[in-house]
Amino acid sequence: MRSHMNSSTAKILDGKALAARMREEIRLEADQLASKHGRKPGLAVIIVGNDPASHVYVKNKKIGCEKAGIHSFSHELSADTSQQHLLGLITELNNDPKVDGILVQLPVPDHINSEVILEAIDPGKDVDGFHPYNVGRLASRKPALRSCTPYGCMKLLEETGIDLHGKECVIVGASNIVGRPMALELLLVGATVTVTHRFSKNLRSHIERAEIIIAAAGKQGLIQGEWIKPGAIVVDVGIHRREDGSLTGDVEFEEASKNAGWITPVPGGVGPMTITMLLANTVQAFKTHVGD
Repeated sequence: MRSHMNSSTAKILDGKALAARMREEIRLEADQLASKHGRKPGLAVIIVGNDPASHVYVKNKKIGCEKAGIHSFSHELSADTSQQHLLGLITELNNDPKVDGILVQLPVPDHINSEVILEAIDPGKDVDGFHPYNVGRLASRKPALRSCTPYGCMKLLEETGIDLHGKECVIVGASNIVGRPMALELLLVGATVTVTHRFSKNLRSHIERAEIIIAAAGKQGLIQGEWIKPGAIVVDVGIHRREDGSLTGDVEFEEASKNAGWITPVPGGVGPMTITMLLANTVQAFKTHVGD
């Protein structure tokens, strides 16, 4: 543990470097599976509408697939696509033996119920890990396909080499995509978990005692650096664009770095890991469908 007198900065949890290493391992495994089974693992990505950020994400996923030896099937639908049409496409993909993973890029247009769509995906092809079946598997300590961002955060925590048993973990944010599955992931490794959210009182007091902080509230600079306990591990899931165009997270990085033992940068921390775990899930789904 470091004292407050020590102004040296935290060790950087480099998601970019870890993702590059893992993607090379995924590529080798995907190539071996393709040689053995006569086809590459396949990921179908569906995007509905013209949300610019979504198109960037989808493009990055496509590039990630190509580099990792995964075949990507892209389905770009217009913003006025009906829910019924989208459900029909998902049924086709559920039944397509060349498709191992199905991902519907969120958000979808308002006239489409995202819950209905996500639940229509075959749980064995739910490489985002959002289906209630897969969340339930994680909750009952029998994980199958796991939610990509929390799974990526766990891989980053492994990089520290620190035993998480009994560690005081505070998750800031209780979304279905990050906060809730993150709590389940940390429980799985024996951590003591607190989840804070918009109704939580005195966020600072929770942060000050945390040995591990997962910041996933989606509010720029919400967590002040001076709150961080000396030596704590800080994983910042938030990503926001400042007026000058630079990116920042939910945590005040510069100040937090003075106290933290380890910290993820924004960008280059959690972001690269999310797509990496999507690729890992696709390979896992392939192995479940056709065998090792």
